[in-house]
Amino acid sequence: MSQNLDSIAFKWFDAFNEHNIEKLLQLYDDKAQHYSPKLKIKYPETDGLISGKEALHTWWQDAFDQMPSLRYEVKSLTSNEYRVFMEYVRKVDGESDTMIAEVLQIENGKINFSKVYHG
Repeated sequence: MSQNLDSIAFKWFDAFNEHNIEKLLQLYDDKAQHYSPKLKIKYPETDGLISGKEALHTWWQDAFDQMPSLRYEVKSLTSNEYRVFMEYVRKVDGESDTMIAEVLQIENGKINFSKVYHG
């Protein structure tokens, strides 16, 4: 089962690095939630948590518009039957690389919750 979750994670990285929001959204449940400390800073009213594909689309579109060179380099994946723990390096031209960890919680083949941890 965890092998399947790894494949979802690799599809997530491919879609993200292509800046293909539609491919990203296909991996998520319609009511998925996403937590990020950057959300909490940029949109304090969210307390860092957004819900639903429309909010995810808006968040990623803003990131890709603001940082056209944004990409992630996979360092490691650890998975069980419910979630994938991903470690990756955030790369943006002109900025220092940042180590990131993110957990994707997956149910019925769709991401229903994700949480980002910044290093």
